Amino acid sequence: MQKRKLGKSGLEVSALGLGCMGMTGVYNAPQARHEMISLLRSAVDRGITLFDTAEAYGPFANEELVGEALAPVRNQVVLATKFGFDIAPDGTRRGGTNSRPEHIREVADAALQRLKTDAIDLFYQHRVDPSVPIEDVAGAVKELVQQGKVQHFGMSEASATTIRRAHAVQPVAAVQSEYSLWWREAEKDVLPVCEELGIGFVPFSPLGAGFLTGKIDENTSFEGSDFRSMVPRFTPEARKANLAFVDLLRSVAARKNATPAQIALAWLLAQKPWIVPIPGTTKLHRLEENIGAASVELTADDLREIELGAAGIKTQGARLPQAALDMVGR
Repeated sequence: MQKRKLGKSGLEVSALGLGCMGMTGVYNAPQARHEMISLLRSAVDRGITLFDTAEAYGPFANEELVGEALAPVRNQVVLATKFGFDIAPDGTRRGGTNSRPEHIREVADAALQRLKTDAIDLFYQHRVDPSVPIEDVAGAVKELVQQGKVQHFGMSEASATTIRRAHAVQPVAAVQSEYSLWWREAEKDVLPVCEELGIGFVPFSPLGAGFLTGKIDENTSFEGSDFRSMVPRFTPEARKANLAFVDLLRSVAARKNATPAQIALAWLLAQKPWIVPIPGTTKLHRLEENIGAASVELTADDLREIELGAAGIKTQGARLPQAALDMVGR
């Protein structure tokens, strides 16, 4: 697996990371723990070094899973987790955001225990808290860095202005936001500020929550617990229209002896050398397919074809329910 550095931070990771959220629910029922531990260790064996989790995934169950699975190989991996939602110590979701400095410190201490580590490699603010000045948030993380509990500061779904303000207090190593061929808003303001300030970019949902793999169409049914059942972009009508993106990926994939998912990931990798996508999966064959994307070389002609093709397609449906959209881009 090739390596990349997240901007000027010096934090070196595998070109593709692994998003772990789905292992403890979200898309379906939580997966068998022993199977997910095996999958996480298989990812390490195959060269993945960046693992992404959060206290909110569960809550807490995902960090506990990742901590148990990777403890034996802790010196080989980079652990990224997140703070920022208002979750009580017993796991009760109190609703909304909470980035008060005292809460950030509490979350960090609890995460260190769950992850079975002495330091969090990358600590993201999961969502910007409008009630707490971002300078105070960055200052709290700066103290954690000085104490050795955190190595690097990250932000998720933040606006370019907020990223800039935070970076002035404590250097931001990475920004994590949704980015894929069918959701490119980050290109407007966030990617330019990352390039200017030397900040790495970590696209989550790089495969469009599974849609860009080509395994989903307008007839696919989702379980009631699957968050996609609540997402406007995943209504049957929207899916039918958005299949144009999959058709574009398939046409390139056929010529490159690859899969649509691999072309979608290779396209992201080709955008900037400091972009590190974190596709998630619960299946070993999908993990291996995703890893294969790092070996797919898209030529200038390939990229031009994808760009021209995508320019003629308009994504149908919002990417998140409105309540979730209200929490991004602050």
